[in-house]
Amino acid sequence: MISVEEALAACLVLARPVGTERLRLAEAGGRVLAESVIARRDQPPFAASAMDGYALRAADRVAGAVLRVVGEAPAGRAWDGVVGAREALRIFTGAPVPRGADCVVIQEDVTRDGDRIVLGDRLEAASNIRPEGADFRAGARIEAPRRLSPADLALCASMNVPELVVSRRPEVALIATGDELVSPGEVPRDDQIVASNSYGLKAMVEAEGARARLLPIARDDRESLAQVLRLAAGADLVVTIGGASVGDHDLVGEVAAAMGLERAFYKVAMRPGKPLMAGRLGGAVLLGLPGNPVSAMVCGHIFLVPMLRAMMGLPAGARRRFPARLGCDLPANGPREHYLRSDLMPGNDFPEITPYPSQDSSLLTVLSDANALLVRAPEDPPRRAGEIVDYLPLVPLFA
Repeated sequence: MISVEEALAACLVLARPVGTERLRLAEAGGRVLAESVIARRDQPPFAASAMDGYALRAADRVAGAVLRVVGEAPAGRAWDGVVGAREALRIFTGAPVPRGADCVVIQEDVTRDGDRIVLGDRLEAASNIRPEGADFRAGARIEAPRRLSPADLALCASMNVPELVVSRRPEVALIATGDELVSPGEVPRDDQIVASNSYGLKAMVEAEGARARLLPIARDDRESLAQVLRLAAGADLVVTIGGASVGDHDLVGEVAAAMGLERAFYKVAMRPGKPLMAGRLGGAVLLGLPGNPVSAMVCGHIFLVPMLRAMMGLPAGARRRFPARLGCDLPANGPREHYLRSDLMPGNDFPEITPYPSQDSSLLTVLSDANALLVRAPEDPPRRAGEIVDYLPLVPLFA
């Protein structure tokens, strides 16, 4: 067996970027930016009013001053003139500030009578003007790679960039294996169960921005498995679920090897999830996950998610861990890195994390309830409540 760190490093070597494509801005939400974006203009492109009010000379901003209104400038229609002494221009938010004016008095501080205004006695010191280029200048950059947020798209639009070069979505083929499995909605025999792992993994893949294909369940014979593996043609990543252990009916390694698999490793010192393997199969990467539901999902978080991020050009590496205070005593850990399904709650300085009493790798109910995985290193000594430990978040926390 190899360590989790060694296994992840091997997986990331296999997970090469899958290439790029050009998309219209409106289609790029959530995608990974592959080429940096360069602003084509200043923003704002002119000195703009930050308020509805009156543009005037700062020297005339005196309580009680009477000024003549010389025109009006709504947003999108610049006033082509010069504001002189004792003059004011009616102006609206976003409109260009005219020549001669260097402040805007908000309309609440003004009394108007025809073409005359009187300034009130509670005038603000602020100019209420957004300087030209206050947000960014032409040539400013949004650096790649980064996953594009809604705010990023708004910024790209403001930079007047209509198309973006983004990473292509990796194509992931998911293959559940086993005679004991039927699809949801079918009527299982008394000795069968409903396939669940592939549906959770499909959601995980799609949440990362990749495309997922659910292939037919592969039965526990060589021809069935080979046939389904052939259906994965064109995928960037083939994920098998189950059949990677050492039992008489665990055939994934054998069949994939006969089809040309170059295996990088087999078996990882972790729990849940020891029977894990990875390698290259033709033009695709193959990741063989364990069949136990929790094992498959935990390995998805630890290996599959970082591989997908690397394939999309994001910085390669392990998922970030966070500190929390342990909510209960724990005995010493064994020789494998342990990922315990846990409940994470807000705390005074750090969140508090408490593992669930049962950690059986078949219990999806516990995984569904958990919002974090407490991570314990191999041979970790006994821990006392209140100690700081590491965890991986499973869902957005404390929203």
